[in-house]
Amino acid sequence: MNYRRGSGVKLASVAAATAMALCCSQAFAQACEKLAAGSIGPSGIVGQGPNGEKAAAVDAVKLTDAEATKVKAGKFKVGISMQTMNLDWSQLQVQGITDTLKKYGVEVIGTASAEYQVDKQIADIENTIQRHPDGIISIPVDGTATAATYKKVSQAGIKLVFMDNVPTGLKHPEQYAAMVSADSEGNGQIAAKVLASCVPKGGTVGLVNFGVDYFSTTERTKAVNDWMKKNRPDIKIKQVAFTDPSKVGQIAGDFLTANPDVKGVFAVWDQPALDTLTSMRAQGLNTPMTTVDLGLESAIEIAKGGPLKATGSQRPYDQGVAEAMAMMKALIGQTPPAWIGVQSLPVVQSNVLESYKTVFKKDPPPQLADACKKAAPACG
Repeated sequence: MNYRRGSGVKLASVAAATAMALCCSQAFAQACEKLAAGSIGPSGIVGQGPNGEKAAAVDAVKLTDAEATKVKAGKFKVGISMQTMNLDWSQLQVQGITDTLKKYGVEVIGTASAEYQVDKQIADIENTIQRHPDGIISIPVDGTATAATYKKVSQAGIKLVFMDNVPTGLKHPEQYAAMVSADSEGNGQIAAKVLASCVPKGGTVGLVNFGVDYFSTTERTKAVNDWMKKNRPDIKIKQVAFTDPSKVGQIAGDFLTANPDVKGVFAVWDQPALDTLTSMRAQGLNTPMTTVDLGLESAIEIAKGGPLKATGSQRPYDQGVAEAMAMMKALIGQTPPAWIGVQSLPVVQSNVLESYKTVFKKDPPPQLADACKKAAPACG
């Protein structure tokens, strides 16, 4: 897919980033900490949609009282098709969707999990179509391989809302009602800014990428590359890609062994970051790392003040709410915006407890609170 770029917001001056990068190796943690204390997130949504769309705000799909009444009278049914349910991100998305639909009397007839397998997701979608729901909310495993199957949804008269990616060739609003995603470019910029503060002048950064042409992950990695080229052109960038998430640890470990000059790592989401961190520890490495997304384990690692310094987090529960609202708009004959963006959330050690509550909609569990208490410095 060919993505057009949005105009980014200025995250920090080149001078400030370069000054921090000149610190000697013993001061890297202090440099990261000083940067974390300031504002590191963009003030608005900086990315564009998969077809160059300007982001619509979540408020664009709020229901009026009259629309809410119409939805409740419709007794609609909706199916969900996920790429996996083995992530905090996925579970929070589904929770946000189901909580919101239930509030308006819409029944969720089931949640399918493809476990990253294209053939399984194709079967999941076709099986859901046969159950004749009024709508389907889904995240495609592969935007090209699943496209023909997703086209069958609109052909069956079923409304379709996507999360994070639009399959190749599908048109809005004829074949899908909306796509909702985090600001992946903004999240990538957050990760790049913090990582750059931990890398010495002339250092090398390794990117652990998802080797599938997928909108949200491609946007993150491109944002990191673009930010580094603009603000830290002295940094060299090396990349390694994976297509099977279960093999990230081995792939990242081999990459780090072959590239001992790497002084900082960006991993494309938090589970690959955790797997990379396991491989780093097996090699006795303490390389600074940043990522995108926030789960409990990644929150604990950030709280400890170890190698994982920061994440540009999505807000998956809030994203699920927006997807449900867009679906209900479509079910009553409205046309939601093509792309609805959800604001980035910078997460560092000093705000990890507050950020966990923002993302998960509940108080931090004891293991995260304990990690903060034991950390040096302790979480804010």
